[in-house]
Amino acid sequence: MSGLESYPFFTIDQAWPNWLIFTLLAIDMIIRIVALGWIPHNRRPSVALGWLLAIFLIPYVGILAFLLLGSSKLPKRRRDKQVLVNDVFRDQTDDQAIIGDSAHMPEPLRTAAQLNYDLGALPMTHGNSFELHTDNHACMEAMADQIDAATRFVHFEFYIVAIDDTTRRLLESLLAAHARGVEVRILIDHLGSLGYPGYSELVKRLNSSGVAWRRALPIRPWKGEYQRPDLRNHRKILVVDGVLAFTGSQNIIDRSYNKRRNRRKGFQWKDLSLKCTGPVVDELDAVFVTDWYSETGELFDEPSRREPQAPQNGGIQAQVVPSGPGFEDENNLRLFNHLIYNANRSVVVCSPYFVPDESLMHALTTEARSGVDVRLYVGETSDHWVTQRAQQSYYADLVRAGVRIFLYHAPTVLHSKFLLIDDEVSIIGSSNMDERSFAMNMEVTMFIVDKEFTQRMYDLEAQRYAPNSVELDAERWNDRPLLHKYVENVARLTSSLL
Repeated sequence: MSGLESYPFFTIDQAWPNWLIFTLLAIDMIIRIVALGWIPHNRRPSVALGWLLAIFLIPYVGILAFLLLGSSKLPKRRRDKQVLVNDVFRDQTDDQAIIGDSAHMPEPLRTAAQLNYDLGALPMTHGNSFELHTDNHACMEAMADQIDAATRFVHFEFYIVAIDDTTRRLLESLLAAHARGVEVRILIDHLGSLGYPGYSELVKRLNSSGVAWRRALPIRPWKGEYQRPDLRNHRKILVVDGVLAFTGSQNIIDRSYNKRRNRRKGFQWKDLSLKCTGPVVDELDAVFVTDWYSETGELFDEPSRREPQAPQNGGIQAQVVPSGPGFEDENNLRLFNHLIYNANRSVVVCSPYFVPDESLMHALTTEARSGVDVRLYVGETSDHWVTQRAQQSYYADLVRAGVRIFLYHAPTVLHSKFLLIDDEVSIIGSSNMDERSFAMNMEVTMFIVDKEFTQRMYDLEAQRYAPNSVELDAERWNDRPLLHKYVENVARLTSSLL
């Protein structure tokens, strides 16, 4: 019986049949041996070690949790659809990573565009323009105005959507467009929206209207709909008539997110969104088309029949970068690291959830130690307690390397997501700087190369973000209570089980 004391269901004086004891021991040994060779396959060592630790400490529970949550990829049939559509996109663009003149682009930016094209199949294009939206509610009014003017189609894809006093006009505009004959298609992440006040009413309205809508990545096993529950569609896309689009960090819900505890704490979400025109509108629509195809099997607007964008010179160069568990690689993380390592003067990161993997942590600290001005904006408060504590566990190492950390004042919940590199690169989208956004969430990112637009972003930082933030005091931070440090380190462990 030696060794059985480690199992809570065994006691020394308990009479168990010998065959059952040896069967359980054999299964336990098989689980451990198989896990040693299976778990590390295509996983970061830190992730593999986290799962192996769980399986070795609690074998049956650990292996069950791994089977439910251990794969950060969508089912193969969905990934096959993504590969199919990517091949069509590449045929459409004649395998050009950059459409139009690129001779003036620095080599690191040309290679970044090639990287994005290789991973996500969408090219960098000229002839784009962008308008920044910094107010959640005003942005939704602007979206509603554009939907009211739609004549052909509206494609709407968001992570969180609910009916409330703020969103009602936008959602009524969608239903009105459908009623007058505009093709309206709606994708809403199932678990992302489920549970928010106003979501149930939204479902009833959509069902009764007859509009074409789907739950993205639904978890309804009683209807045969199931996949790993923490793989989510976190994208935010609105496309109107193929002429203009909106994307960024914003969900379609009141900036308080309608929950009593948020209102009690005075929480107000701060977002950043883009209104886009030019060829990137087609690229955002291509992301929507792919997601709709994945959910419905309906490729309503086959990419092969889409007219390729004529090469343009002028306007803003930009490229849409989709990422997530439908792809084999972490497209957004690769882009972020590539750009950060090629920075010469400044790197500005704004992320509500900053829980970096080792590669991103090394990139930021390496650049800071090389004399690059690295600034990180995060929230002083957050709606995710564990994530906030995990994030705080990185502050000391970042500051020690020379990264300046700015805490956006509570009770505002900083939700903007952007990255600025030197004087001509801006990244804006739905992706946080955490392992969930790199591996588990379907995200969409806008890669913009333009000095004037990037200067607008630096002005926004100087006028809206820096004045409302306080720089982290390294000495005071290092003197925080030991219990705080302990909790932060425990929370940090949760980021490895992906």
